[in-house]
Amino acid sequence: MIYIDNGDNLDQAVNFAMEEYVLREMDPAHTYLMLYRMHPTVIVGKHQNTVEEINADFVAAHNVDVLRRLSGGGTVYNDEGNLSFSVITADDGDSFNNYARFTRPVVDALRALGVKAELNGRNDITVNGKKISGNAQYVTRGRLYTHGTLMFDVNLDNVARALNVDPEKYLSKGIKSVRARVTNIREHLHEDIDIHTFRQRILAAIGAEQPLTVYTPNAADWQRIRELEKRYRHWEWTYGRSPRFNVQQKKRFAAGTVDARLLVEHGVISEAKLYGDFFGVGDISDIERRLIGVRYDRQALAALLTEIDIAHYVGNIARDELLSVLY
Repeated sequence: MIYIDNGDNLDQAVNFAMEEYVLREMDPAHTYLMLYRMHPTVIVGKHQNTVEEINADFVAAHNVDVLRRLSGGGTVYNDEGNLSFSVITADDGDSFNNYARFTRPVVDALRALGVKAELNGRNDITVNGKKISGNAQYVTRGRLYTHGTLMFDVNLDNVARALNVDPEKYLSKGIKSVRARVTNIREHLHEDIDIHTFRQRILAAIGAEQPLTVYTPNAADWQRIRELEKRYRHWEWTYGRSPRFNVQQKKRFAAGTVDARLLVEHGVISEAKLYGDFFGVGDISDIERRLIGVRYDRQALAALLTEIDIAHYVGNIARDELLSVLY
């Protein structure tokens, strides 16, 4: 097995690009291992509705990255206290959905550290019924990767805050995330260690089962990785691939109530209706028409509203108040 050394890079867009590069372009005769951490990041599954899964206000206020991965499954919040692992190998026809094959060495390593870990359900690793790891897979052209989280010392308050969205706001056909109870691995160790030592223990345990050789990407590798990285940073990939969904939100302000109903397709508003008991001179359908074709994105909506005489249409309801109903 070849261990890909990413230099403890904390930019998850780069890590995803490196993972994809190894999957698609490195010698398929070998099996590869990656271990990576990241800055605070919300990661949505391939088939999910991004805006439904995240708390947009918290994410924006705390500079949390939002990325979409290639694999399916639910949404997770990770930060520097999480260690993710990825095993890239040949697709032998029997390994897709066989999470036990890839998580067993990790479970064994955790048990050696005093953690009573076990594979539970379809793709989780748990301790005393609490989740410490979620796993997902992606297969393409005879190659497969299995990647998962190891919640070593994650800010659990931020897990709830970053993913906490009003379920009545978005009525979507996308796959929902399972909000399982979680715990940190560090709380269950028989001796306290930091995450860097934890990484070394995991590496040693896997290496004891099969020898590891270390590979550091060269300049040619990095050129391709940077090209792949661009997709993970595109709004179209992270938000535009979301399934069709409805937005329905109603708020009461001092100057009246606004009720917004939007249909969003491929991340862009395709239908818009605004209702309420506000006082305005202009025909509200003017705003409704201008909303159509706009990205369902806070900045895009804010930019549109700066071009409109809000008071003319909704009286004393402020621009920021109207924005808070739309997004």
